[in-house]
This record gives sequence, C-alpha cells and structure tokens, in this order.
Amino acid sequence: MSKILIRGAKVLGGEALDVLIDGETIARVGTGIEAGDATVVEARGQILLPGLVDLHTHLREPGREDSETVLTGTKAAAVGGFTAVHAMANTFPVADTAGVVEQVWRLGRESGYCDVQPVGAVTVGLEGKHLAELGAMHDSAAKVRVFSDDGKCVDDAVIMRRALEYVKAFDGVVAQHAQEPRLTEGAQMNEGVVSAELGLGGWPAVAEESIIARDVLLAAHVGSRVHICHLSTAGSVDLIRWAKSKGWNVTAEVTPHHLLLTDELVRSYNPVYKVNPPLRTEADVLALREALADGTIDCVATDHAPHPHEDKDCEWAAAAMGMVGLETALSVVQQTMVDTGLLDWAGVADRMSFRPARIGRLEGHGRPVAEGEPANLTLVDPAYRGVVDPTGFASRSRNTPYEGRELPGRVTHTFLRGRPTVVDGNLA
Repeated sequence: MSKILIRGAKVLGGEALDVLIDGETIARVGTGIEAGDATVVEARGQILLPGLVDLHTHLREPGREDSETVLTGTKAAAVGGFTAVHAMANTFPVADTAGVVEQVWRLGRESGYCDVQPVGAVTVGLEGKHLAELGAMHDSAAKVRVFSDDGKCVDDAVIMRRALEYVKAFDGVVAQHAQEPRLTEGAQMNEGVVSAELGLGGWPAVAEESIIARDVLLAAHVGSRVHICHLSTAGSVDLIRWAKSKGWNVTAEVTPHHLLLTDELVRSYNPVYKVNPPLRTEADVLALREALADGTIDCVATDHAPHPHEDKDCEWAAAAMGMVGLETALSVVQQTMVDTGLLDWAGVADRMSFRPARIGRLEGHGRPVAEGEPANLTLVDPAYRGVVDPTGFASRSRNTPYEGRELPGRVTHTFLRGRPTVVDGNLA
C-alpha cells in the first residue's frame, strides 16, 4: 500500500500538523515531514479527526435490500466520515443467531468501505419473550458485544434483568430502545401543544423516561452495563445525570436530528419528520445539546433508518418512522454543537469516535491520531457550506429531513486502515 501524507491539517482542531500514513498505520505526526514517494493531500484549514464510529445504524440487509444494503449503507457511512458502524438487529430474519450476525459481519468485510460490527437481538425475533443466543453471537466470528431489540423496547423487566446478567460474562452491553409500549399505542408524534392542535396521537415523554428509570436501576442492581438509545427528552437527561452521579455503568446517545429539529415541523404533515422517538420540543433540544456538551450524554449516534420512497411518500399515519442520517451527521453536529460554541473539535472526536468505540468495545477505532495507531481517519472542511440534495446520496434511500437545508462542513477524505474510501468528497 502506498504512503499518504496529509499536510497541514488541524489535528482535532488544534495545531496544524503533517500526518504520514504508511500502510495501515500512522507512521509519523509532526511538522515539515518530507513527502518522498507519498501521495500528498493538502489539508490546510481542514480538521483531522479519528474515523467516526456509529453505535446505531440500520443497514436493512438481510431482508429489506429495497431500503439499504450493507454495501450502500457502508458507502454512505464512508461519505459521512465513518470508519465503523454498529448494524442493528431488526433485519429479516432478525439478527438473533450466530449465523445471521456472521452474515452481516462478512458482508461488511466484503464491502470494504467501513467496518461493520453487528448488534445482536436481545430476544428471539425481537418479540420480548425469550432471550436470544447472546453467548453464541458473542462467540461467533462477529464477536458481538452490543445487544438491542431497537425498534422495540425490552419492556419485560424480568427479561431485561436476565439480559443484563447474561452479558456480564463477556463485558457486553444491552442497548435499550426506551419506549413503554402501553403508553405509546397509536402515538404519532410528541405529546404536547402541537399534537393537541393537530389532533395527532401523542407520544408522552414519560413513555421514554419510565423505561430509563427502570433500566438504570436494574443495571445497578445486577452490576451490568446498559446503554440508552436515542435519548430525546429533558427528563431523560435528568435521569442519566442522576444515574451517573451514583457511579452506575450507564451510557447514552443522542441523534443529530434530536439536536436540531423540533415537533413544530410536524405541522407540515410531511412524513419525513416522522421518527421514533418523535421530534420533541425546543426545550428538549436545548437540554440534549447541553447534556452532550457536559458529557452526560456520551455520544452521537445516527439511528440511520432508510426507507424506500413508497414508505414515506404517503399520508402521515401510514408512513414508516425513521430518517437517513449517516451522510449529514457531522454537519448537523457542527451546526448545533461546534458553531454554537458548545463543543470544540476535540469534543466532537470524543463524542463521535472515542466514546462510541469504547462503549461498543471496538478495537482499532476511536484511537488517538498518533504514531503507531491504526490509520482510521476523517478529514473535514469546516468552512464548506452546502444545500443538502439527497439525489446525490450514497445511501439507497432518500428520506432525509434536511433536503433543501443549508448545512456546514463537508467530509473531504476518509481513510480506513490507511486506504482512502473517500477522496475530495467522492467515494474512492
């Protein structure tokens, strides 16, 4: 593999340095490094980050290849600056056996655009009745460490307790989709002023918060790790902050769309804004940003949820829930967190690479930009401004809430173990 010299990039937003990649690793970091026979990437004014890691991606394969495949999803990830993604288990068949998670893992290896770490289902068929083959999935070639029924809540407290106890044996984590199903029957959007005015079924904040309260207590009781998916309310923030103050092993994520968008957008009745959990209020958005800034929320996760056109181009009540997010995540984080002064670029590296890799126990990712480290890197032009045009997405789906919206920043290069997957903003 040829050498690559990234010249003059601000490493984690700090000092402008040269970074020499030799093969799969970072060979040198410093100033005035001679190029020699290396390919030179001029990066003055750009930010060099460790490759981004997503804890929450829906790749849809196997079973819903009309929405996304592992190949198209990992292409979208690379364009977004990601070098590793965790693929959720709600596929068809469900990723609840060693065979299915190995299939997804091997498809990721074949794609070559980013590493794919499968997430195993907590319960058989996501039905919430019987534990899935957690140990077998961990012992498989995929080495699963994260388990989630995402899309559905593990609402049975006994099943949740057993799962938390089981994963302790191999330092796994249960990632909970916090949604009390009995409180959200027929719910269409956030319960509040807007839902009352529109006459749409309300999705109360307490449906999320009650499950979080239960699960942090369960995790503390059994001494295990729980991770809360797509936190969306100010009350949920308070609960996570309280649990962490107790020293409990609790982590949480927030999506880019919950950092930017509010339930006021539902007034358009455009199903592109229909998502689970729903868009909340401006007060919730501000609380989520503050919690991400102070570290109460550990990381940003996209919850990239692709859907075919026909599942979104319909009336609100019939539309599928979810948004694509891999290709716009970093831009939304720049707008909501960096440009507002809530996070610097080192903070972005922490919330979008270091911490998610650590939560997922993902080796080789979320590593410092330093000599001898794997060359999983992302180069960002923060001065770029562009209007989101989903027709140019690498993802197979187009259900983005940002179409026509101007967002800052652009990933110019992504490197997976020293190999360029994105060059000058285009797939290599």
